[in-house]
Amino acid sequence: MTTTIEGEVARGDLVVLREKRISDARDDYRWRTDVELARFDAARPFAAAFEDYMALYRDELTYPSPYRRSLALEDASGRHIGNVMYYNIDATRREAEVGITIGERAYWGQGYGTDAVSTLAQHILTTMGFRRVHLKTLDWNTRAQRAFEKAGFERIGRSRRGGNSFIVMERWATT
Repeated sequence: MTTTIEGEVARGDLVVLREKRISDARDDYRWRTDVELARFDAARPFAAAFEDYMALYRDELTYPSPYRRSLALEDASGRHIGNVMYYNIDATRREAEVGITIGERAYWGQGYGTDAVSTLAQHILTTMGFRRVHLKTLDWNTRAQRAFEKAGFERIGRSRRGGNSFIVMERWATT
């Protein structure tokens, strides 16, 4: 028998997506300041002190944006291993962009990313009633592209931002 986790939003085969908690901040800070993880996001690592990060984190939990939602990603044993998010929410068109960070390297290449993205997409398309989810991944990140394809996403084009080239992928609700 599976027990429901506090704040659980959706459950996949390998992962549980749940509401963020203040106790997640230390992991999130470690991942946001990691140079290699920032490179996968085509971003700069967070450079401020933990106390500054914590102030922003508290604000995000207290005053969530209607256009962006971040969820914690746990393995079956309850370990916080990363985050998934959906953002650029367009309620009129019923679509959103999704993203993922697997912060714990021991979980890379083990199917957790595929399961997390598939579970998030299914939640958005089925439970929330959206029609489409899409994402952008760096063109050199073939591991992520394979994971997204396994999660039901199809390549639809390319885009450029900040000197980086991205593959654009989407998944539609089944009718």
